[in-house]
Amino acid sequence: MDTPRGIGTFVVWDYVVFAGMLVISAAIGIYYAFAGGGQQTSKDFLMGGRRMTAVPVALSLTASFMSAVTVLGTPSEVYRFGAIFSIFAFTYFFVVVISAEVFLPVFYKLGITSTYEYLELRFNKCVRLCGTVLFIVQTILYTGIVIYAPALALNQVTGFDLWGAVVATGVVCTFYCTLGGLKAVVWTDVFQVGIMVAGFASVIIQAVVMQGGISTILNDAYDGGRLNFWNFNPNPLQRHTFWTIIIGGTFTWTGIYGVNQSQVQRYISCKSRFQAKLSLYINLVGLWAILTCSVFCGLALYSRYRDCDPWTAKKVSAPDQLMPYLVLDILQDYPGLPGLFVACAYSGTLSTVSSSINALAAVTVEDLIKPYFRSLSERSLSWISQGMSVVYGALCIGMAALASLLGALLQAALSVFGMVGGPLMGLFTLGILVPFANSIGALVGLMAGFAISLWVGIGAQIYPPLPERTLPLHLDIQGCNSTYNETNLMTTTEMPFATTVFQIYNVQRTPLMDNWYSLSYLYFSTVGTLVTLLVGILVSLPTGGRKQNLDPRYILTKEDFLSNFDIFKKKKHVLSYKSHPVEDGGTDNPAFNHIELNFSGQSGKSNGTHL
Repeated sequence: MDTPRGIGTFVVWDYVVFAGMLVISAAIGIYYAFAGGGQQTSKDFLMGGRRMTAVPVALSLTASFMSAVTVLGTPSEVYRFGAIFSIFAFTYFFVVVISAEVFLPVFYKLGITSTYEYLELRFNKCVRLCGTVLFIVQTILYTGIVIYAPALALNQVTGFDLWGAVVATGVVCTFYCTLGGLKAVVWTDVFQVGIMVAGFASVIIQAVVMQGGISTILNDAYDGGRLNFWNFNPNPLQRHTFWTIIIGGTFTWTGIYGVNQSQVQRYISCKSRFQAKLSLYINLVGLWAILTCSVFCGLALYSRYRDCDPWTAKKVSAPDQLMPYLVLDILQDYPGLPGLFVACAYSGTLSTVSSSINALAAVTVEDLIKPYFRSLSERSLSWISQGMSVVYGALCIGMAALASLLGALLQAALSVFGMVGGPLMGLFTLGILVPFANSIGALVGLMAGFAISLWVGIGAQIYPPLPERTLPLHLDIQGCNSTYNETNLMTTTEMPFATTVFQIYNVQRTPLMDNWYSLSYLYFSTVGTLVTLLVGILVSLPTGGRKQNLDPRYILTKEDFLSNFDIFKKKKHVLSYKSHPVEDGGTDNPAFNHIELNFSGQSGKSNGTHL
């Protein structure tokens, strides 16, 4: 293979394409700020009036998943560690099935806006408050990483000022999210999915053409050991094996799809439970398509630079800049296409950040404002929701500064979700699947799970696992024009992640570091979930958990599964708690029912949100 020529730079058409994406995204927000009378109530703003349908919600779920962390992080992951990452295809299937069949039925039948409302209904206010605070911290941290990622790409390929790009991302997201609410978030996501697919497609097609066909790319990957799909080593300390991806990945991503407000808020805004479940299963196809594109881009990266690794050769300063480097290398003869790819990375960020801001506004209004200020009108709550969007947008921009210290983006993002999302998923699982769990067990379990997952997660940041745990594959610079010191080559090649500011050097390794802190980052969530569940069960049993009278609506029941088949029946009640049939063309979203109806066993009339 010839040594790649010098990479190109951004030209006018690239800026035009990129700016066009931003303008259209902002325009969608402006449209939904005024369409249909605008955002009259907090329900309109936070839940899209609860009349969304499956396809746009599915595309929105997919867009939020496909942040710039995916666009930039996954190809460089495959480039450095191989295509074993594609085993996540099985993980996504398990995640969607568990989310649709275990968590969705309970959340949907209660008609709640914030998933943390469930924690008060099932346990008490204190548990709800703990869950809300943990979610807010987790989401702001993660969103900081997601904002920082495309700014890094822009900085690499265009010379844009890094922090100018960070601020621009946050401001655009906050703008259309504040104006248009959930509808703007969902429909902007739909547009941005198109941009992302086009960006990936342009890179893949050109890479295939330049490398001489798909077979050449696959042969190069095979020769370089990148097609390492089947590693069945059960050792939980190995970073990626079949088992860490299937088990650890399922726990990590179920924490995102099953109980995370950003995702749940979208599918419970659907007008029927059938549409809500359908949105998750359609989204699964989108997840597989994204995974295929990003893994193939990683293989194309390796095929292109197998003899001259740009990272080892110091042509890029971090592995997450490899994709932008490839884009300007192979697409420099096609003005506008590099801009399309950067728009692709940016679109992923806009969709993820906007859904995070909307979710943060939702939980703040529902969990921290409504319960304590009951006299507020719906109009006032709508204004407060919009104000909170602005506040959280500013907070997320600030958090991007911390993200710049966290090292490799993909792992940092999943580690944050694992450390905080695992205990939260354990808490919800305890409530939904363990009828005798009580509030004391839930609270103690949550604190124990959070303490343990934080311990291993922070320990892994300070004392990163050694290369024999992470198994980085060989990178070569023999084909580069310059010559490099052999020692420098090996340390750069085998360093598993970009260094972090928290890392401690030249320390004597202990068994604790080499074992506990070397646990695969995908198991952070598994540890947090299982500790929360186990401690919650053990504490609930001796503290009166079996004596409590539990409303069956708060747990998963046999009827929840059997109601999957109601779609095939005529004139039947869709869910067991409903007291009137669904009219044709209407909605069976339970959020509408408790405006008028009292549930059995409840005293007093609901105001439309709390049961």
